[in-house]
Amino acid sequence: MSSNWLLDTLHAVGIALAFAAAGYACVALWAVMKGSRKPQRVPPDPTPPRPASVLKPLHGAEPRLYENLRSFCRQTHPEYQLVFGVRDPEDSAIAVVKRLRGEFPQRSIAMVVDPRVHGANFKVSNLINMLPHAEHDLLVLADADIHVGPDYLTRVTAPLADSGVGIVTCLYYGIPGPSLWSRLGRLFIDDWFAPSVRLSHAFGSTRFAFGSTIALRRDSLQWIGGFEALRDILADDFWLGELTRRAGLRTVLSDVVVGTEVSESKLKDLWSHELRWLRTIRSIAPSGFAMTFVCFTSPLLLLGLALAPGAFTLGLAALGGGARLLLHFLQRRISDQAFAWHEVLLIPLRDALLLMEWAAALAGWQVRWRGQVLHARGDGSAP
Repeated sequence: MSSNWLLDTLHAVGIALAFAAAGYACVALWAVMKGSRKPQRVPPDPTPPRPASVLKPLHGAEPRLYENLRSFCRQTHPEYQLVFGVRDPEDSAIAVVKRLRGEFPQRSIAMVVDPRVHGANFKVSNLINMLPHAEHDLLVLADADIHVGPDYLTRVTAPLADSGVGIVTCLYYGIPGPSLWSRLGRLFIDDWFAPSVRLSHAFGSTRFAFGSTIALRRDSLQWIGGFEALRDILADDFWLGELTRRAGLRTVLSDVVVGTEVSESKLKDLWSHELRWLRTIRSIAPSGFAMTFVCFTSPLLLLGLALAPGAFTLGLAALGGGARLLLHFLQRRISDQAFAWHEVLLIPLRDALLLMEWAAALAGWQVRWRGQVLHARGDGSAP
């Protein structure tokens, strides 16, 4: 009797896992299809774009730093300033900025070198040091590894004409290097992170903000206490958006999708990077993060089949696997990157690695970031 009860329970669990994994894959595919539709064409605004200052904190000569920063120098926006900042006067990123100054003499480019530290978050300390050099009231923050198109700045600042908008932020896709681990890192962004955001947004949530882009007005920043309010917080991008939302301002997810470098060449580097992301997400939304395992399609479908073999579970596995494959294909099209059939073989490995990272993220709070060991605690602080 007890043996039959156990078998029945395992069978039910198997069906539930397969159903949850297949259901999530299908809903995520719907959300990505919905979110990737081209926006309706609207008449051009006769009002010229307002001047903007782009703040880019730097730390070392990261892969393709020159190409990525150069994309910000080639904007069609009629009037804007670039403010780069480092803490170390020997930082190798300074030479890249000097090269850009020589190549774009017509562009307003400020280079801030300031070693002052204002809190546990060195990136925010950098921004605090850079802000006095920003000349304009529209501010755009973007990480050093972001690559953008020439109309990016005009498009991401346009919603700020509405006084009810607090920040504008952008989703991003991965630009991989030649290594296997870099390609798996791209799949983390494209096939898991971006669809999860699209799904959340499709159901009405705007509780997000990404370091890829945060555009806001200077008065909004001052209203929430400036960058100083974020100086001891690890997830500074999220909390910059969250504080504006608590002030009654809206968050806009731009239709602009930017690129980000994925340069990890070793498993340990990829693991450390993604574990930091996952533990940061856990600190922001612990309850939702606990249920994130349903997003890891491949291992859950295989486990469901193992626990509940049969035609019904096999049908769920086929449905979920097909949706997962279509999601991968659609994300390649969104990022204008070629679809490679051999990458399909990486999907089960990617999902399994994510499941292991998710389990590791539940086991602690410690993260490593640019030489610092921090704790992504539940209150969002990083002492």
